[in-house]
Amino acid sequence: MEEAGETKPAFLDVHRTARIVDERYMMTEEENQRILKTYFPEGTDGPLTEFPRKEKRKLVILRQIIARFSRDRQYTEKEVNEILKAVYSDFVTIRRYLIEYGFLDRQPDGSSYWVKDK
Repeated sequence: MEEAGETKPAFLDVHRTARIVDERYMMTEEENQRILKTYFPEGTDGPLTEFPRKEKRKLVILRQIIARFSRDRQYTEKEVNEILKAVYSDFVTIRRYLIEYGFLDRQPDGSSYWVKDK
């Protein structure tokens, strides 16, 4: 039971294009910020120190990385790779997870990538 004056933590919204929604999406803004500070110690515009193994942390990192892309344009694979190289050396893994988690989509032949509509 909630005490008077006590508020429940607000959870972050799930992006509309998420492929599988489960407990990894149950996250507060406070938890989100703590994870970002851990993995982006130079700030969210800087490089990623490591790509986390835990799914919930991956989600936080991918949400932040997709913000580096414009929603109103298409990218070549080379352009996607250049953006992701600035984030992390294993940019291929990041690209694959952005697609797997429903943040990015692409043509079947890989000729064009775009941010999926949130």
